[in-house]
Amino acid sequence: MRKKEFSQWMLIPLFCVCVLGISVTSCSLKKRQPLPVIGKSVALFDNFTYKGNDDFYISNPLVNENDFYNPILPGWYSDPSICTNGEGDYFLVTSTFTYFPGVPIFHSKDLVNWKQIGHILDRPSQLVNMNGQNVSGGIFAPAISYNPHNKTYYMITTNVGAGNFFVKTQDPFGEWSDPIMLPEVTGIDPSFFFDDNGDAYIINNDDAPENKPEYSGHRTIRIQKFDIKNDKTVGPRLILVNKGARPEDKPIWIEGPHMYKINGKYFLMSAEGGTGGWHSEVIFRGDSPMGIFIPWKNNPILTQRHLDSKRPNPVTCAGHADLVQTKEGDWWAVFLACRPIDNRFENLGRETFMIPVKWSEDGFPYMTQGEDLIPLVEKREGVKRDTTVTFGNFEICETFDGTTLDMAWMTLRGPASDLYSLTETPGYLTLKCTDVSASEKKTPAFVCRRMQHHKFECTTRMLFDPSDDTEAAGLLLFKDENHQYFLAVRKTDTGKSVFLEQIGKLETKILASQVINQDTKVIDLKVVSEGTHYDFFYSVKNENWNSLCSHIDAGYLSTATAGGFTGSVIGLYTLSQAKK
Repeated sequence: MRKKEFSQWMLIPLFCVCVLGISVTSCSLKKRQPLPVIGKSVALFDNFTYKGNDDFYISNPLVNENDFYNPILPGWYSDPSICTNGEGDYFLVTSTFTYFPGVPIFHSKDLVNWKQIGHILDRPSQLVNMNGQNVSGGIFAPAISYNPHNKTYYMITTNVGAGNFFVKTQDPFGEWSDPIMLPEVTGIDPSFFFDDNGDAYIINNDDAPENKPEYSGHRTIRIQKFDIKNDKTVGPRLILVNKGARPEDKPIWIEGPHMYKINGKYFLMSAEGGTGGWHSEVIFRGDSPMGIFIPWKNNPILTQRHLDSKRPNPVTCAGHADLVQTKEGDWWAVFLACRPIDNRFENLGRETFMIPVKWSEDGFPYMTQGEDLIPLVEKREGVKRDTTVTFGNFEICETFDGTTLDMAWMTLRGPASDLYSLTETPGYLTLKCTDVSASEKKTPAFVCRRMQHHKFECTTRMLFDPSDDTEAAGLLLFKDENHQYFLAVRKTDTGKSVFLEQIGKLETKILASQVINQDTKVIDLKVVSEGTHYDFFYSVKNENWNSLCSHIDAGYLSTATAGGFTGSVIGLYTLSQAKK
């Protein structure tokens, strides 16, 4: 086991269950005595719990050892890309936009049992110009590839604030290089293709020909040769696809391209239709990487856009796929899709799904045709679901006893290492009250993780003694700069209060508040999500939960309301900012 891998897995005892980590059925939290001294303008978080309670998992337990749930990465894990080294190792990455660290990387030996091994972009030098970008900016659509000719792994992506770049390594469990910029590659969503003759190419989405679009969403797929030895592009950039699979229909946003060589033919696969309900995947075939590519007559090869919207447990927005061939010879596809509530909205964002690839009589790969549904329970024959992998309604119990946060935690736009500490008060997460809010395009004192269920319960025990009425601390439910719920404690003229604040672009308002004893320094906070709405609670002196407010609209944090490319997150947040 490599040094970095060892140090990460040493964190497991400190975090009762990681996503796709160790499964537990209950979460035991210790009560620390005596209480530590609470510093000035800081909040101490003793613990954080999260428990999923989705109806589908309750009603559909996995029966066979070969079964697994879709999505394989629940919650906001969008734009998946996958590769293999041909020796039984599979690696998968997803987008992170302006969250830090960037681009989580997962490893599997069988495509079913996945474990996160780190982040590819885990240093500030790899994530430049993040300040000033909104949450849906930053890192778009990472694509991971393995080149057997030089035994090197590549991850290529777009930083909206800096341009296209790639990083590389010969040890995907270790560190990756600093970014190597590609100024000649304009547009977004680049990916590598390494041909079996040693040639290399970069394929990506770019502007319409001569930058003169005929309609909104008119884009092209372009290709350029890549010099492996000198890490740079060479030769002309050619247009492989103009508009999309059926140009006469004026298709929008052909993007996220990947190229494969299968049985002597070259296949070019791309997403099409935008990121919403019209999303799909289409495919083309040609005789050479830079030659003419002909679309399949039965495109799209993956979509759910035409199905009855009233079907039970719908999966929507399916697209942005990548293919991988196993060492046994079968093919699988990973792709993003959504699980909306009552076909109205979803807060989890675009998630990573996986299904087997089928083959047409004329030799084209596809995932769905006609009325095919994306299954929420899938199976891979011959592969046993491991007992150490979490599926369905898992529970998390974080007690902050380590010196490093678990890999599931994120901050915004940078490491925020000057704003939080696990060593300042051992056994607690210390967060400083800062004048940067989560509504600004900077790095606030916010440590968060993805929401991964429609129905869940989340709690924290907080020690907080605000210096004045500008300081607040608690749980933040966050979609973007303009759509947030803040369950927190603040000093008032009469003592202290626990309150729920709805934060918006045009208006921020208190939805509920309750005065608590001014001597109260330890308070428990709880959020219960029922999918369509949230209920908020608090407790003092280890007593029963008190309802602060209930039936608060969850749709406020949805993509349907807020737009954008990310899902919602929940975490610990402090602030010191004068009231406006």
